[in-house]
Amino acid sequence: MANGDVDCVSHDLISLLSSDERDFVVRNNGDQVKISDLSGKTVGLYFSGSWCGPCCRFTPNLVEIYEELLPKGDFELVFISSDRNDESFDGYFAKMPWLAVPFSDSETLKRLKELFKVRGIPHLVILDANGKVSTDQGVRIVREYGADGYPFTAEKIQFLKEEEEAAKKNQTLSSILVFGSRDYLVSNDGNKIPVPELEGKIVCLYFSLQTHPLCVEFTSKLVEAYKKLKERGENFEIVLIPLDYEDENFKKGFETMPWLAVPFKDKSCEKLARYFELETLPTLVVIGPDGKTLQSNVTELIEEHGIEAYPFTSEKLAELAEIEKARLESQTLESILVSGERDFVIDKSDSKVPVSELVGKNILLYFSARWCPPCRAFLPKLIEAYKEIKEKDNAFEIIFISSDRDQSSFDDFFAGMPWLALPFGDERKKSLSRKFKIQGIPAAVAIGPSGRTVNKEARQLLTAHGADAYPFTEEHLKHLEEKLEEIVKGWPEKLKHELHLEHELVKTRRNSYACNGCREMGHGWSFYCKQCDFDLHPKCALKKNEGTKDDEKAEGFVCEGDVCRKA
Repeated sequence: MANGDVDCVSHDLISLLSSDERDFVVRNNGDQVKISDLSGKTVGLYFSGSWCGPCCRFTPNLVEIYEELLPKGDFELVFISSDRNDESFDGYFAKMPWLAVPFSDSETLKRLKELFKVRGIPHLVILDANGKVSTDQGVRIVREYGADGYPFTAEKIQFLKEEEEAAKKNQTLSSILVFGSRDYLVSNDGNKIPVPELEGKIVCLYFSLQTHPLCVEFTSKLVEAYKKLKERGENFEIVLIPLDYEDENFKKGFETMPWLAVPFKDKSCEKLARYFELETLPTLVVIGPDGKTLQSNVTELIEEHGIEAYPFTSEKLAELAEIEKARLESQTLESILVSGERDFVIDKSDSKVPVSELVGKNILLYFSARWCPPCRAFLPKLIEAYKEIKEKDNAFEIIFISSDRDQSSFDDFFAGMPWLALPFGDERKKSLSRKFKIQGIPAAVAIGPSGRTVNKEARQLLTAHGADAYPFTEEHLKHLEEKLEEIVKGWPEKLKHELHLEHELVKTRRNSYACNGCREMGHGWSFYCKQCDFDLHPKCALKKNEGTKDDEKAEGFVCEGDVCRKA
């Protein structure tokens, strides 16, 4: 069930939680509680397991919310364990102040997971006083709203969202940073700084996690920019919004920062992450002197321009955009790949190949590493596409840019590639990753014959279209899309399939999904059941339709995942 798409059936708690031999649930001290005692209460079914890292991080938060709501007398939680043995269950349940279905009742545990279609943990289903499902998105709601979300109904969440929207319209620095009775921030030497002292300044809210490599790398650049702006006498401050799980990690990171912070584990941290619709880390939100949000994230501007991005106004951003546009228009392969005496890449024999020999070719910068499972899975597909493209156009080359951790891993991985590479540990890797904003691997950036960037999402295009994606230009991709649309017209709008007999599957555009048939990733098109969140690749869904009238329009094509290619 998706958010808002909840079960309308009223569940009888006794039938739901009991078995033939048992009409009770248990506490962690062994006490038995009659299931009938839960009637008329809002009940949360908490699917969790001690072996699950996200569960172990979420459970302490849930304990706080539970204890805050307990005095109401009309709320209870029941632990539905995914543990693998009694010892693990007992140790984990000992940390929970609520109830549980006994671990020995494996049949009931299994039945509940199947009934509520639990596909991942932690998972929290909330039943209202009548036994109806209020939401199966309890984990997200608790993380975002805490006890304020109670009783976790759609109406209450809508009310809270409207309340937040109203707060944004009347936003001030104090409305953001003052929380409950706390009206101060802290410095890394332990001093408390009243929030009103920051009024009238440009204030950057720095959302960071000290165990996140990108945050650690960005922090050092931000410290440098902060010190320069302070030396210049700018009316400016940074406030860290720590998202760390462990106090030790927070302290270790904060001691390197010369700015202020919201106290560690302050409940406002998650609230602020939701308020500013946090999507990525690190994020640097700019609040203007009037207390209004000036920019939602300026980390990339700091990366590219340093203090020249200050004061982050719309006028300054427009000025920087013009500079960036001019830079992109003047981009050449040499400006990307040559750095001082580093004017070469290497081939399989470790011989140097001058960058000048690659000028005028279509180049694919391939960011990858041997330790990365998705990279290893993608490599055979890339090799196949490379060979096919080279047969059609020899003026094409790939350059492997490694994120491996040692020379031997690099050598081993590069040995299976038929193209060129930057040497292991080459300093140009960092600048290229920064320039093309590489957030994850595998990634591939297409550079055209002029040296300009053609497409930063070439890996996704190769996954979807194989060699047919070449040369990755907008014009070519538009042509590909038009051909695909013609093929898709030949597919049925709906179909029944033996792998999903419950409902018809509907032809649906999907950004990305995991096929429930072949278990591979898909992009673009799926035969989809929204009610059950069930996907089939077209190739899987249409297997039994081969040779039918609907399939005749696709004659001469082979369906591969979300696309059809010429056979």
